[in-house]
Formats: sequence, C-alpha cells, structure tokens
Amino acid sequence: MNARNIRMNYLKKLLEENPQDTFSTYALALEYVGMEDLVEAENIFCSLTQNTPDYTPTYYQLAKLYEHTNRKKLAIETYEKGIQVTQKANDKHALAELRSALNELLFED
Repeated sequence: MNARNIRMNYLKKLLEENPQDTFSTYALALEYVGMEDLVEAENIFCSLTQNTPDYTPTYYQLAKLYEHTNRKKLAIETYEKGIQVTQKANDKHALAELRSALNELLFED
C-alpha cells in the first residue's frame, strides 16, 4: 500500500469517527486532487464551502481546481467569495493568497 492510500484510509477512519472534522475533510479532498480524482475533490470542496463556509483554505483550493479544469468564471467567483470570507474572518494571509491568485488569473495572457 502506498503512502497516499495509507493517508486516505487514515483520513476516512478519522471522518468515520468525526464526520464534522473540517480539517480531515479538507485533507481528504487534497488527497483526491493528488490522485487527479478532481470530481471527488470538487464534491468535497463544494460541500465544505456549503457546510463550513468560514474555512478559508477551501476557497483557494477549489478555485485552483476550477482553473485546472478550464472553468475560469467559476474560479473567479470562488476567489471572490473566498476574499469576502477571509476579509470577514480577518485572515490576512489567506486574503493575500486569494487576491494574488485572482490577480494572476485576471491578468494572464
């Protein structure tokens, strides 16, 4: 069994014990991104934005996924929503990352 499978099994076990564990849910989505199972990753990230909208890292990763799958409009909307959430949470680090990524996307080419 490879390291990714071990991590995924561990995260799934944690989520069986505590389905509301936001960090483990987020980490599981990242593992799916690493496996290039972008549909499952997107489903998890979208669920996080619905169920735990104040978990700021989700917006960056979901927007990057949208960029990767050539859905620029959704990426922009997700960055903008993340910017709103991080401003409200006063999360300066995440806010700076989201703004930077949005600017790169808007001004590419």
